[in-house]
Amino acid sequence: MTWTAPEAKRTPGSLVAGEREMLTGYLGWFRDTLLQKCAGLTGEQLAERTVPPSNLTLLGLLRHMAKVERTWFRERFAGQPLDPMYDPSRGKDADFEDLDPARAADDYARLVEECRLADAVVADASLDDTFTHGGEVFSLRLVHVHMIGEYARHIGHADLVRERLDGVTGD
Repeated sequence: MTWTAPEAKRTPGSLVAGEREMLTGYLGWFRDTLLQKCAGLTGEQLAERTVPPSNLTLLGLLRHMAKVERTWFRERFAGQPLDPMYDPSRGKDADFEDLDPARAADDYARLVEECRLADAVVADASLDDTFTHGGEVFSLRLVHVHMIGEYARHIGHADLVRERLDGVTGD
């Protein structure tokens, strides 16, 4: 049986909520939007490069965002010492280059789990909590804003890849 990415339910963020609820709500919406861009596709389709010479694929975007979630929330904010998600000997683009369509379900599940773990490490934190990375001080607020921007940029990429793949467009 061939695995296909499931439908993702998107819950829009509030237009009038307080800052914390608004930031977490919109981050959740963008996370779900990326998953929705992958809905109904097989691992082979998710791994297909549709806009050469770019190495962008939907599977690569799923893998990349799992790495970004882990890096910003668990490693940098929470200070958790974690092994690299992808083989460092494969280069900095291993998340985009080292694709295996047979592992697409695992890569999809990894992103979902990294989002859950990210939410868990910040659940009791204040948006004003800070950490130092590369000699600079960052707030959790900035991490949320950065992640929303990261997802927004890559959802734009996902739109183009998906449309080239099977003609599906969406919001």
